Amino acid sequence: MLETTAETTCPHCGESITLFLDLSVESQEYIEDCSVCCQPMTVYYSAEGGELTDLRVESAN
Repeated sequence: MLETTAETTCPHCGESITLFLDLSVESQEYIEDCSVCCQPMTVYYSAEGGELTDLRVESAN
């Protein structure tokens, strides 16, 4: 497993949050609660060769 962190902004409260990502997976979509406001958000990311190539976070409501 190749883990890294990425900074992004919560689509609900606008606060900066840190996500922990497994870059050994080429692409992933999952729901995670914001660590600040606890609202659900959908995280989409892509990786290639252990490098993050795309990260999107959207409201899961």
